[in-house]
Amino acid sequence: MKKNFIAITALAFVTFMILSFKSPDKINIWMIGDSTMANKSAKAAPETGWGMVFNEFVNENVTVHNHAVNGRSSKSFLNEGHWKAVYDSIQPGDYVIIEFGHNDEKPAEKLHTDAATTYKELLKKYIDETRAKGANPIICSSIVRRQFDGEGNLKDTHGDYIKASREIALETKAPFIDMEALTRKVVAELGPEKSKSLYLFTKPGEYPNRKNGVADSTHLNGVGARKFAGLFVEEVKKQKLPLKGLFK
Repeated sequence: MKKNFIAITALAFVTFMILSFKSPDKINIWMIGDSTMANKSAKAAPETGWGMVFNEFVNENVTVHNHAVNGRSSKSFLNEGHWKAVYDSIQPGDYVIIEFGHNDEKPAEKLHTDAATTYKELLKKYIDETRAKGANPIICSSIVRRQFDGEGNLKDTHGDYIKASREIALETKAPFIDMEALTRKVVAELGPEKSKSLYLFTKPGEYPNRKNGVADSTHLNGVGARKFAGLFVEEVKKQKLPLKGLFK
């Protein structure tokens, strides 16, 4: 009987130690945005959104949920119900990374927002509703398009949307990661030819799904996606945001 008592006591102690040192609850990182961030199907290879590889940068206590959708603006992402799916799932302490702009500037009614008014209002809605769930919003400007002029200078294709995203982050005291500036620096330094290594450029026949090849200066390949995701992580650490503790 004494042996049984000792065995039971030992088992109880081991159980207590396991429970005492269990891993903390997972922190969720939600990502909302457009095709430059979105996950891609195999048939889209080698196109890769930077959110698609983001899970490679986080530690074991983090779950990444990339809800970015091709072709969406801050307006259509909301109106089509994509935001509701995220909002309903957000938990206190989570993070929401928000990056729109590429499609907001398009003229189509279902997409277009005005940089100074409706775009900022929609970003504020995402910020406010994220905070209402006890979570933490992070605003990003759009990644740069690889468009050079005849003299090899990188063009500004996003205009006031970059300024607007920075302004609404400042007005709401939300963290701001200027992805346009960070990616612009990298692409400009590489120049017109070498920067193709980051974007969706393939030769005819190189990929079965892209028999004629492709020259796309907006969307990224795997190399570009990892490079740009890494820029986000580096900037978070540089700004010493609370999110920095979630990265490897």
